[in-house]
Amino acid sequence: MKRLKMVWTASTILVLVLAGVSLGFAADQLSMIKQRGKLVVGTSADYPPYESVDSSGKFVGFDMDLVREVGKRMGVEVEIKDMGFDTLIAALQNKKIDLVAAAMQGTAERDKTVDFSIPYNFVKDAFVTSTKADVKMSTPGDAAGKKIGTQTGTIQESWIRKNLVETGLTPEDHLFQYERVDNAGLDLAAGRIDLLLIQNKPAQDLTDKMKTLKIALVTTETVLAGQCLALPEGETQLKAEIDRVIQELSDAGWIEKQKQAFGID
Repeated sequence: MKRLKMVWTASTILVLVLAGVSLGFAADQLSMIKQRGKLVVGTSADYPPYESVDSSGKFVGFDMDLVREVGKRMGVEVEIKDMGFDTLIAALQNKKIDLVAAAMQGTAERDKTVDFSIPYNFVKDAFVTSTKADVKMSTPGDAAGKKIGTQTGTIQESWIRKNLVETGLTPEDHLFQYERVDNAGLDLAAGRIDLLLIQNKPAQDLTDKMKTLKIALVTTETVLAGQCLALPEGETQLKAEIDRVIQELSDAGWIEKQKQAFGID
């Protein structure tokens, strides 16, 4: 019996591609974004002034302006999707989104599963408490033993676990995790928790919004890394492009001007 030999000519490949047959060649993420003409960005829109939704339903904030400017300079449109902070990395790994813009710190632990752009901002953290609570703090260690809340999947949660829970200074059941910061603020105001640990500027915005809350301590001791955009692991061409744009925006003073506009120190 004669075996038929398949000859892969350029015309054969073109016909198969046009017919929608996959040849197993994986395009890099940057090429796919350019071909699609759209950059899909995931965020957790409960963290002003970095990301939130205004009364008209528009995504607003420092990170939202940043990714729109990144998209503009890449020559593509930007689509923003809102989801829980703790689901963002999984969405990135599953290629449901191209980037994460959510005031995320590019730590070594997270870098094991995703890649990060160069930092675009360095932050401070803050412990928030109720104006009715008798809580005095001079160091983060003063949070030991208190009922403390934080946003699920954040660096602040990791710090609490490592420095307070795992050391035995704070019982496991005294750690409260929230998908949304505003829900944590309500529990704090109601006295169900004693402290809330989040980034400094969102903490200031929360206390401005909820007059029954106040800042107990501003610190850099709980900060592990700078804020970065997260992208799928191994997408070197996309990372190079994102880094190029962020550096360009930094050199031009765009990032500093935006930080001032949003009151970010």
